[in-house]
Amino acid sequence: MKVLMPYFHRYRRDVWWAMLSVIVLVFATLWQPRLLQTVMEAIIKNDQQTVFQQGLFLLGLAVLGIIGGVVNTIYSARVALGVATDLRADLYAHVQSLAYADVEKFSASNLVVRMTNDINQVQQIVMAGFQQITRIPLLFIGALILALVTMPQQWWGILLMMIVIVLVAGLAVQRMTKYFAQTQQDIENVNTVARENLMGIRVVKSFVQETSEIHKFSQASDELTNVTAKIGYWFAILMPAFFLTANLAVGTAVYIVGQNITTHPTYLAAITSFISYLMQILFAVINGGFLMTFASRAFISLGRIGEVLETAPSMTYVAGDDQPVAGDVQFEHVTFTYPGDDQPTLKDVSFTLKAGTMLGIVGATGSGKTTLAQLIARLYDPGSGVVKVGGVDVRQLPEKALRATVAYVLQRSTLFSGTIAGNLRQVQPDAQTSHMQWAANIAQASEFIERLPQTYDAPVEERSQNFSGGQQQRLAITRGVIANPKILILDDATSALDARSEKLVQEALNRDLKTTTTVVIAEKISSIINADQILVLEDGQVSGIGTHQALLKTNAIYQTIYQTQKAREEGLS
Repeated sequence: MKVLMPYFHRYRRDVWWAMLSVIVLVFATLWQPRLLQTVMEAIIKNDQQTVFQQGLFLLGLAVLGIIGGVVNTIYSARVALGVATDLRADLYAHVQSLAYADVEKFSASNLVVRMTNDINQVQQIVMAGFQQITRIPLLFIGALILALVTMPQQWWGILLMMIVIVLVAGLAVQRMTKYFAQTQQDIENVNTVARENLMGIRVVKSFVQETSEIHKFSQASDELTNVTAKIGYWFAILMPAFFLTANLAVGTAVYIVGQNITTHPTYLAAITSFISYLMQILFAVINGGFLMTFASRAFISLGRIGEVLETAPSMTYVAGDDQPVAGDVQFEHVTFTYPGDDQPTLKDVSFTLKAGTMLGIVGATGSGKTTLAQLIARLYDPGSGVVKVGGVDVRQLPEKALRATVAYVLQRSTLFSGTIAGNLRQVQPDAQTSHMQWAANIAQASEFIERLPQTYDAPVEERSQNFSGGQQQRLAITRGVIANPKILILDDATSALDARSEKLVQEALNRDLKTTTTVVIAEKISSIINADQILVLEDGQVSGIGTHQALLKTNAIYQTIYQTQKAREEGLS
C-alpha cells in the first residue's frame, strides 16, 4: 500500500468525499430495517398515524441512501481513475529512466503487462476499495449490533453463520491467491507469444510455421484458461456455500420465532428486521471475502508494479550542462561481462581514436564488436577499466552532453510510428525541412523521401512496415547524422544497402561530416577499407589495429577474413 499512499494524497479531497458518502449510505442501509420494524409494530397495533409518519421517514431514508450511493460511486471512480492514470504515467517515466540492462532484465513484454493489466487490476481494487472497504466493516458491525438488539436470543445462530462463512472464505482465498499469481505470469506468456509472432510474421510466413505458431499460442492460452477455470470453480463453490449457510440461519430463526410467537408476539415484527440484518451481515462477509480475493490479485499486481518502481537505475549520470565534448575516444584496459554471464565479452581492450578520424571494427560473430560500441554510447558501463570520450570518463559526463556527442545507428533500424519528420525531430527537435534534407542527402534517403506525396510529413506505420529494409536503414542514418554529432557509430547500419548506395553514404559522410569521428562496425571489409584505423577483435580481445594495408601484412585473422571475402566476391562474379 505504500506505493499507493502518495497517489491517495494527491486526491485526498475526492477520498474524503468517497468515505463520507459511504458512511451516509451505510446509515441509510442499517436504519431502514429498524424503521420497518416500527412500521410493522404500528400495523399490528392498527396505528395509522405512526405507519404514515414512519413510511415518510423510510422514503426519505431511501432517497438519502441513493444520493450517498451515487456520490460515492462518482468520487470512488475519480480516485481510482486518477490513481491509475498517475501510477501508469510514473511507471512509464521510471522505465525510461532505467538503464538498458535494467529494461532487459524485466523484458519488454513483461513491462507492457505491468503497465497495462497490472495497473488495471490496481484500478479495480481502488474503485472497489472506496466503495466497499469503509462500507463493509461499518455495515457488518452495525448490522451485528442491531441484530443482537432486535433478537438477542439468536446470538448463537449469528455466531455460527459467521464462523462457517469465514472458514469457507479463508480456505478459498488461500487457494485462489496462488492461482492469481499464476494468472499474471500466464498473461505475460500469452503476450510474449503473440508479440513475437506478430513482430516476426514474415519469418512465420516464409517458413510456413503458421500451424506451429498456432499450437504454441494455444498452449499458452490453454494454460491461462486452466488457471482461470480453477478460480472460477472456487467462485462457483463460494456463493452457494454462503447462501446455504445464511438460509439455514434464517430458517432456524424463523422456526424458533414460530415456536415462541404465542408467548412473544413482538417477535412477529422483529423477525423481518432480524432477517434483514442477518442478510446484511451475510453480504458484508461475502463482499469482504470477494474483496479479499480480488485484493490478493491486485496486491500481486501492486507488488509487481512496486518491483519496477523500486528498481534503482543501475546507471546514473552526473549533473551538468548539455554541451557536447570533443570526439576523441580512449579505451584503457576495458573488461566487460554481461549480467548473468560467467565469461567476459571484452577483455583488457585498449586503443585511442583521434577526433575526426574513422575507425573500422571487424571480427567474427560474438567477438564483441557491438559491445564495444555500446560502451562508447554508455548503454553499459565497463566492469573494469575506463572509457573516455573527449578525454573524460563517460561515467563523469552528463547524460545530455553524452547524447549530444554520440549518435548510435543500429543494424536493426527502429523507427517509431508517426511521420518521418517526427522521427528526425526526436534527435533535433527544432529541425527545419532544409536541415532534414541535408541529413537525408548524406544518408541517400532523399531519393525516395522526395518521391513521397507528403515528403517529410509522410507517415511511418507501426514497425515502419511501409518502408523496405534499405529505406529503414537510410532513415535511421538520417536520424543519426541530423544533429551533426561529434561521434557517429554505425553498427552494421548499411548491411541492407546495395554496394552503390553504401559507397555514396560513405562518400557523403567523408565529405559533409569531416570533423565527426566515425566508428563503423562491418561484416564486409570493403565497408571499412579506407578507414584511418581498423580494429580486429577476436574473442573479446584486440588482435590487431592499423590500416588496411598494415593489417594485411601483420594480422593473420584480418588476412583470413579478407581472403575469404575476396574469394567469395570472385566466385559470385
